[in-house]
Amino acid sequence: MKNPWMSMWLSAANKAAGPARSFWSAEAARQQKAFAKAMTEAMFPKLPAAKSSSRSRRSK
Repeated sequence: MKNPWMSMWLSAANKAAGPARSFWSAEAARQQKAFAKAMTEAMFPKLPAAKSSSRSRRSK
């Protein structure tokens, strides 16, 4: 036989844990993305941008 008090307690606990679980999983995803971006930038540094001339290449 099921215990109705235990069932209510577990249901309330699960309801409260849902938002916390989603917050922590979203935070983990943000940290993984930041780590991957930092590692990519460390492995493949950006080259300095070429200077553009003030004159256009087309003759008018």
